[in-house]
Amino acid sequence: MEFTVLPDCPAGAALADRVGAAKRIDHASGRPWIVGDWAEDEATVTEAGTRRMAVFGHTRPHDTGTASALGRMRSLHDVDRVASRLPGVFHLAASLDGAVRLQGSVAGVRQVFTARVGGVTVAASAVDPLLRLTGAGLDETLLAARLLAPGGAPWPLSLRPVRRGVDALPTGHWLELGTDGRARSVRWWELPEAALSLEEGAGAVRSALTDALATRVDPHGTISADLSGGLDSTTLCFLADAAGADLVTYHVMPLDEANEDSAWARKAAAHLPHARHHMLAADRAANLFDIGYTADTVNAAPEGPSTWASGLAHIRDLAGRATAEGATLHLSGFGGDELFGRMPACAWSLARIRPADGLRLVNRYRLANRWPWRSTLRQLADRSSFARNLTEVAGRITDPPPPVNEPDFGWVFAPRMPAWATPDAVAAVRDLLTTAAERTPEPLDADRARHQALSSLVFEGNTVRQVNTAVAGTGLVWEAPFLDDRVLEAALATRIDERLAAGRFKPLLTTAVRGVVPDDFLARRDKGEFSAETFRGIERNRDRILDLCEDSLLARLGLVDPDTFRSAVLNPGPMSHHLQPIQTTVACESWLRAHPQDTGESR
Repeated sequence: MEFTVLPDCPAGAALADRVGAAKRIDHASGRPWIVGDWAEDEATVTEAGTRRMAVFGHTRPHDTGTASALGRMRSLHDVDRVASRLPGVFHLAASLDGAVRLQGSVAGVRQVFTARVGGVTVAASAVDPLLRLTGAGLDETLLAARLLAPGGAPWPLSLRPVRRGVDALPTGHWLELGTDGRARSVRWWELPEAALSLEEGAGAVRSALTDALATRVDPHGTISADLSGGLDSTTLCFLADAAGADLVTYHVMPLDEANEDSAWARKAAAHLPHARHHMLAADRAANLFDIGYTADTVNAAPEGPSTWASGLAHIRDLAGRATAEGATLHLSGFGGDELFGRMPACAWSLARIRPADGLRLVNRYRLANRWPWRSTLRQLADRSSFARNLTEVAGRITDPPPPVNEPDFGWVFAPRMPAWATPDAVAAVRDLLTTAAERTPEPLDADRARHQALSSLVFEGNTVRQVNTAVAGTGLVWEAPFLDDRVLEAALATRIDERLAAGRFKPLLTTAVRGVVPDDFLARRDKGEFSAETFRGIERNRDRILDLCEDSLLARLGLVDPDTFRSAVLNPGPMSHHLQPIQTTVACESWLRAHPQDTGESR
């Protein structure tokens, strides 16, 4: 599914034919409003006189009251009353007396992108339509930021495509398109106050997850799902089964024999006798770190290279397996750790809300991680603003990775540029970060832990959206119910001291799904670790990775020193954090080679 939204003006209408789309929805004026390609069951349109509302995605169909509510709306702000109650994940567009409102989902699984074309602002659900309209070229500085490891650039830079003149709508905002072709973003969504008890929050989470699965389960269709053995994916499998899904699951066996995920996945499969279960071999080539983008994935990442690119072979292989089973939708547990686990700043936040509990938690962390008291207390006492912390992070991007025995309770996860990044690349990325700190002084939430959770959820939402771009045309759509607006609201509205109940693993989730997921699974306290797959993949693909050092396009752009990168590939080091900058660099280099038009190459 892909669509473009046009303002209600002659200049906007003139662009409709250039989009070249198969379907069209008009403004009341008769001018084209939404043009694109979507399945009939992916869009619901409501009309009330001269007003129009369209919802694209997995959500509950409009009830009979929606049309009357639309007719009573006095302004685009009144759309909040509909947008704030719909379950699932979706784009929502409204056309009221010529003015347009467009929004996606909070975590960005459904995102809105904008560009200026022919003197007006045009919006789209993806980058591709805007590239066709604008021919937007590569932004080398934003590409350099994709080299940051782990995970690329922090929020808000994580939102930005590597394209000049193409922007993403800020988190929690909707876009207004006026009849004069101008646009502005309006913040409409903020996290509710964290006021729920554990039982209240668990009830809200269970209700939201039940609705999330109900919007996705088709009694006449098949759903595939990850069954990693971890709590998050296992929960979704049991919820899908309870919702009546024709379910097929996939488990990739880990290389590390100490990883117990396979044993837990087999136990879960035994409790789901009506589903079809598949165990994929540990040493299967598609499981392992791979080269990333290749000639047959040219259209896989129009937004730019992504950290998950090394898993593209697995994603495409799994899509083929699932569609062969009849699946059209695949469930994944993205977002579960952020909503129900512990973010690094949780101790900092809890120490301010409930000092006694917070300090006990800090001491448990300190003992488990061997943190010195002095640095722990220094981090606890830190009162830096988000903008100041982002500026400090910019100053440290060339430092060695932080030692494991040093705590960091800051707003921002501190990424590093790889050792092979050129001084020019480092300076450009540092400037991007400091400029972002100046222009975005406010965090996503006033509480550090909730800001961290939301920024990480946005990262996961970007991943799911980009995965769906990569598998477009396979007939399978990746879905992550934990990233639905209503689910993340319910989870993060629960008090932090309740979400971190002492001695329990993910207590909010385990309380929410008790009775649906067997108790044995709710008692598990550990998670699998998969760095062995990356080490094995680098070893197996070393020659292919070294080929990327030859006539490197990143080097031609002045972003990396290929000789230093080659040395790192030949001797990556023994720790998993040594692999992360290799992953981001391989993603960026292979992406450039799959998009030769962006560097003037004709490979």
